[in-house]
Amino acid sequence: MDDERAIRELIDQWMAASQAGDTATVLSLMTDDVVFMVPGREPFGKVEFAAASQGMQGVRVDGTAEIRELQVLGGWAYLRSYLEVTVTPPGGKAVKRTGYTLTICRKQPDGRWLLARDANLLTAGKT
Repeated sequence: MDDERAIRELIDQWMAASQAGDTATVLSLMTDDVVFMVPGREPFGKVEFAAASQGMQGVRVDGTAEIRELQVLGGWAYLRSYLEVTVTPPGGKAVKRTGYTLTICRKQPDGRWLLARDANLLTAGKT
């Protein structure tokens, strides 16, 4: 139960930091060898994530993450979540994205859980 709680807290921290525009905190919540998969592009890692985040200065992000399934298997865990995220660029129109993610977390030697793999299936919808 402690591991499960720690993983839920990781997701809560990720969402809060994303909404605050705190890229440094978001980056600290992922492994150095993290892999993200999103529709329509090649998988990418932490460096590409950081670069994309720099291009989102001033963008407002609001959203929720609902964990629908969470399984801890030793030093690994997977979770299936439903996300609703609204992204609003400065002076621009809000875009809402909703859908599922499949995330794999890995426990670090210091006991912290970090995001290691993420398949994001969010699609654009109406706001």
